[in-house]
Amino acid sequence: MTKNYRIDLNCDLGEGEPLAHTRALMNQITSANVACGGHAGGLRSMLACVELAKRHDVRLGAHPGQPGNFGRGAIRINGDDLEMVLVQQVSTLATIAWWGGVLLHHVKLHGALYHAVENSSELARRYLDVVSRYWPRLRVYAVSGGLVARFASAAGIEVWQEAFADRAYENSGKLAPRASAGAVLTKLNAVLDQTKSIVQNGEVTSSRGKRLRVSAQTICLHSDTPGAVRLAKGVAEILTVQANCDGNRTAAR
Repeated sequence: MTKNYRIDLNCDLGEGEPLAHTRALMNQITSANVACGGHAGGLRSMLACVELAKRHDVRLGAHPGQPGNFGRGAIRINGDDLEMVLVQQVSTLATIAWWGGVLLHHVKLHGALYHAVENSSELARRYLDVVSRYWPRLRVYAVSGGLVARFASAAGIEVWQEAFADRAYENSGKLAPRASAGAVLTKLNAVLDQTKSIVQNGEVTSSRGKRLRVSAQTICLHSDTPGAVRLAKGVAEILTVQANCDGNRTAAR
C-alpha cells in the first residue's frame, strides 16, 4: 500500500494485541510507537514490530510507559525515576531495532507518563534533557500546544505535535480522562469527523462544544480502540485525499 500522507499517522503497538492486528495496522500507519517492556511489550513483540515496521516502511518509535495498570491512571514520579524508565526502555528497543536493521525515529511517552510530564515543568525539562543527551537524533511526539512541545521548540529539539483522532478533548485542551463517558471515540463517523477537522481546519471540538486550535504534524489512533483497523483505514483515506488536494493546489500555483 502506498501511503501518501501529508500528516503522519501514528499508533501505539506491541501492547499485547494479536500479531494479525499489529500487521493490519502497520499497513495503514506511518509511525509505530512500540511498547518496550514497561507498561507492556516484551522481546517477541518488539522483534515483531521492528520487522513489520521495516517491511511496511513505517517509522519506528519507542513508547516507554510506567509498569502496572497498563501504564494508565495518575502516578507520582521524580526526575531520576523518569530518566531510569527512559534509559532502560528506549535503549532496549533501540538495541533490538539496530539488530533488525532499523533506526529509531522518535520517542512518545505512554499514558500516565505522557500526562505526568505534560503537567510538570520539571519533568518536561528532564524528559527533553534525557532525550537530547542519550538520543540527540530522535524526535519527540507530544500533544499539540502542550508543555513538552513548547519546551522542545525553545530548546531546538525536533518535536512533532500530536492530535488524537479517537479521543475526546476537554475545554482546557487536555484529553478527557479515559474513565469518563465518551472519552474514547469508537464510532467511525466521529473519528472521521474529528480527523477532517484536524487536517482541514486545524481544530477539534471539545466534548462541551468548544472549538480548540491544534497544530498537528502527527495524528494518533490507538490500537486498542474498538474497531481500530477499520478506523485506521478511514483516517488513512482522509489523509491521502488531503495530501492529494494539497499537491494539486501547489501544482496550480
